[in-house]
Amino acid sequence: MVSMSAKKEQTKQEKFDDISTPKLKFKEKLSYGLGDLGNGMMFDMGQIYLLKFFTDILGISAFYGGLVFLVSKIFDAFVDTGVGTYVDSRTNIGKRGKFRPFILYGTVPLAICTVLSFIAPNLDQTGKTIWAFATYMLFNAAYSVVNIPYGSLSASMTVNAEDRTQLSVYRNLGSQAALFVAGIVVIPLVNQFPNHAVGYPVAVALLAVVGVVLHLICYKNVKERHVIQRPKTKGMGKKAFVSLLKNGAFAVLAIYTLLTIMSMFLKQSSQLYYFQYVMDAPNLVGLVSTLNFAVLIPALYITTLLSKKVGKKMTAIIGIAGFVLCEILNFALFGDHITTFLIVNTISSFFLVIPNTVTWAFIADVVEYGQWKSGIRSEGITYSSYSFTRKISQALAGFIPGLALTMIGYQPNVAQTTETLIGLKILFFAVPGVGCLIALIIFLIGYPLTDKRHKQIVKELALREEI
Repeated sequence: MVSMSAKKEQTKQEKFDDISTPKLKFKEKLSYGLGDLGNGMMFDMGQIYLLKFFTDILGISAFYGGLVFLVSKIFDAFVDTGVGTYVDSRTNIGKRGKFRPFILYGTVPLAICTVLSFIAPNLDQTGKTIWAFATYMLFNAAYSVVNIPYGSLSASMTVNAEDRTQLSVYRNLGSQAALFVAGIVVIPLVNQFPNHAVGYPVAVALLAVVGVVLHLICYKNVKERHVIQRPKTKGMGKKAFVSLLKNGAFAVLAIYTLLTIMSMFLKQSSQLYYFQYVMDAPNLVGLVSTLNFAVLIPALYITTLLSKKVGKKMTAIIGIAGFVLCEILNFALFGDHITTFLIVNTISSFFLVIPNTVTWAFIADVVEYGQWKSGIRSEGITYSSYSFTRKISQALAGFIPGLALTMIGYQPNVAQTTETLIGLKILFFAVPGVGCLIALIIFLIGYPLTDKRHKQIVKELALREEI
C-alpha cells in the first residue's frame, strides 16, 4: 500500500513533469511577440530619431539634447522600480491577471505621450528645452507602466526552458520588426511634408496607432499560468529587494545588460549622423534597416538551434563575440565605404540578434534562481530592477552622443571637419565594440546559470511546492 507521503512525492514529481513539458501554442507565442512590436512602434521612435529631432527640428543644442536623455532615463529607471513594486504588491488579482491589465489600460496614454515628444512648439530656447524634458520624461513614465508588466509576463506564462527560449525568439522578432519599420517608414513619411516639424508627429502618430492595436492583440491572446499572489505582509517589498541584492545571477546579468544595451542604443543614436556626414548617404538608414531585418529570421533560427545544442549562456557568448569582431573590422578596414560597410554591418547585426534574443529568457530564469535562494518569487521587482539597468544604459546611450557631438565640434546641417568625422567613426564603431567586449568577459566568467542548472532549480521548487 502506498503511503500518503509517497503519494505526495509522486504528485510533486508529476507536477514537475507537467510544467517541464513545453506547452505554449504558436498563437500565444506570436501574440507575445506582437506585444514587443507594439512597444517598438513607440519606443524606437525616441531611441532612433528623437536626438536628431531635438537638434535639427526643435532647435536645442546637442548637449542639452543628450542631457534630456540622461535625466529622463535616470528618472524612468526609478519609475520602473516603483511600477515593479506596485505590480508585485497587488493582492486582489482578478480574472484579467496580474500583468495584462497594465497593457490594456496603459497603451493609449503611451501612444499620446509618444506623439507629444515629437511636437516642436514655438518657444524660446529655455522653453524648448523644458518642453523636451517634460514630454520625454512623461513618455518614459507611460512606457514603464506598459513595459514592466509586459516584460514580467513571460515568467508567469511558463517555467519551461524551451518555451522561454521560444518566447524570447518571438519577442526579439517583434522588437527587430519594429526597428525595421521605424527605419524604412519614418523618414519617407516625414519627407512627404515640406515642414518636417509637421511630418514627424504625423509619422509617429500613425505608428503609435499601430502599436496600440498590437498591444491589444497581445493582451487578448496571452495567458498567465504561474502567478503567485503575495500575502499582505508588511515589509514584503523590502524583503524582495534584499533578496534580489543577494541574487548573483541577476547582478552579473545587470552588468552585462548595462554594457550591451548601451552599446546597441549608442549605435542607433549615432547612425543618422554617421550616414549623413561620413558616408554622405543620409537615406542609408532605410537600406540598413532592410538588411538587418533580412537576417533576422535566419539569426533567430540559428539562435534556437544553438540554444538547444550548447545552452543559452554559450549562445549569447557566441553572438557577442561575433558582434565585437565585426565592429573591429568596420572600424579598422571597411567602415568608410558603403558596400563593404553594408556587408560587415549586416553580419554584425546577424550576430547581435543572438544575445538580444536569449536575454529575455535569462531574466525569467533568474526569477526562479532568486526564489530558490530566498523563498520569495518577485517577477515585477526582478524585471523592473533589470529594466532599471536597461534605462541607465539607455540614458548613457542618449547622453554620450550628445556630449560627444559637442566635444568633437559637430554643427548641424553643415560640412563637418576631419576631426569631427573621425569622432563620429569612433562613436559608431569603437565605443560599442569595446563595451560589448567588456560585457563578454564579465558574462563568461560570472554568470552561474546554465540550462541544466536552471532545470534542476525548477525541479527543487516544484518538489518544495513553491511553483
